[in-house]
Amino acid sequence: MWLEWQRQLRGGLKRLQEKSFPLYEGTARFRVYESDVIPGILQTAEYCMEILKIAGEFYGSDADLDAAVEARMERQRYLYRGHRRFAFVIEARTLTTIFGGGDVMLGQLDRLLAVMTLPRVSLGIIPNDIVRRLWPGEGFWIFDDLLVKIETTSAGIKVTQPREIGLFEKAFTVLQGQAVYGQDARGLINEAMARLQHL
Repeated sequence: MWLEWQRQLRGGLKRLQEKSFPLYEGTARFRVYESDVIPGILQTAEYCMEILKIAGEFYGSDADLDAAVEARMERQRYLYRGHRRFAFVIEARTLTTIFGGGDVMLGQLDRLLAVMTLPRVSLGIIPNDIVRRLWPGEGFWIFDDLLVKIETTSAGIKVTQPREIGLFEKAFTVLQGQAVYGQDARGLINEAMARLQHL
C-alpha cells in the first residue's frame, strides 16, 4: 500500500504519530534499519523536534509540532512495557549527521548509550570503513513477520506480501551481520560525541 505524505498529513503531524500506536501495541518483535536518522522510538524530544520541523516545513504541515513530539515521545513507552523485543541496526553516518546543532546531537547520542542498556533492546551500528555485503538503502521497520513499513520522500509504503517481507528479513539479517555491538558500538558513539565537542 502506497500512502502519500500529503494525504497522511491532512490530520496533522500529531495524528500521524498516534496512528501507529495500535500497531506498536500488537507487535512483539521489531526489526528496524535506519540509514539516515536515529529511529523515531529512540529519539530525544529535541532531536525529534528538529526532524519533525523539517518534515512539517517540507510537507507544509507544521501547525502541531509540540503535540507531534509529545505523541512520538509517548510511543517510547513500548520500549519498557510488556515483552517486546527490539533489534535496531543503524548506519554510522546517523551518528554524525547533525540535526539541530551540537547540543541536540550530544543529547541524542547520550540517549543511544542509555537505550543500549535495556534488556530487550539490541543496537547495532554499521561502521563506515567496512567492505559492504549489502548497499545502504532506505530505512525500514519489520513488525513481527506480518508487515514492513518504508518511508520515502513522497510516501509511506506498507508491505504485507510474504515474499516481499522475506526479502526485507533477508536484508535485515545481512545488515545485522555487518554491524558492531556492545563495546564496539559504544566506541563509535563516543567517537562521534568527541567530534561534536570539538565543533
